[in-house]
Amino acid sequence: MEVIPVIDLKDGVVVHARMGMRSAYAPIETPLSPTSQPNDVARGMLSIFPFRKLYVADLDAIEHKGDNNAALRQLSAEYPDLVFWVDAGIADVYDAERWLEAGLGHLVLGSETQRDSELVNHLCRNERTILSLDFRGDAFLGPVSLLNDANTWPAKIIVMALAHVGSARGPDMDRLTAIKSRVVNRQIYGAGGVRDANDLALLARAGIAGALVATILHDGKLTGAQIARLSGL
Repeated sequence: MEVIPVIDLKDGVVVHARMGMRSAYAPIETPLSPTSQPNDVARGMLSIFPFRKLYVADLDAIEHKGDNNAALRQLSAEYPDLVFWVDAGIADVYDAERWLEAGLGHLVLGSETQRDSELVNHLCRNERTILSLDFRGDAFLGPVSLLNDANTWPAKIIVMALAHVGSARGPDMDRLTAIKSRVVNRQIYGAGGVRDANDLALLARAGIAGALVATILHDGKLTGAQIARLSGL
């Protein structure tokens, strides 16, 4: 089980994500960091455990209101050993290839921003591409053709339960197991609702490769020792 911390960037700072209601996101206040600056928050997360990956949602890019590339470059400069998984709201081949060439990290293709399955199909064999299947409740956010054709999915897939993000509702196990049952030789990652180490253990027993977490790190409900045990270290 791999635990991947999450930061959501908006206007150059880290914001507190809750249930996908992006208009209400405010700069984060956390005991892990004296500020909401991305490097400070990342440093606080790494004080808990030497994570190998960091998931970044560039909310400005997702909402077509600019981007946080400058913050990403600062993070990469300070933490060169971290692998960044970045959802930058990209939906076409040209933008995706240009973003990958910039070397800012691994590209997360969020289904909610895709117009069709063309881009995912184009990059499905690229090892630096991750697909995020985004759900709000029972509704899939994105083109149905993308959800239906698992053959176009890359090796790593995030199942993003937006209504569970920051809600302490627990992971969407039904959705995760349903998606996992449709694929072979792919790694499934859960995102949204993880409350504690018990939830992570439940995901691991279900064959889920990893989980994206934020709130339980800021609230101190997940310790470095627990992550080490889950990671088999």
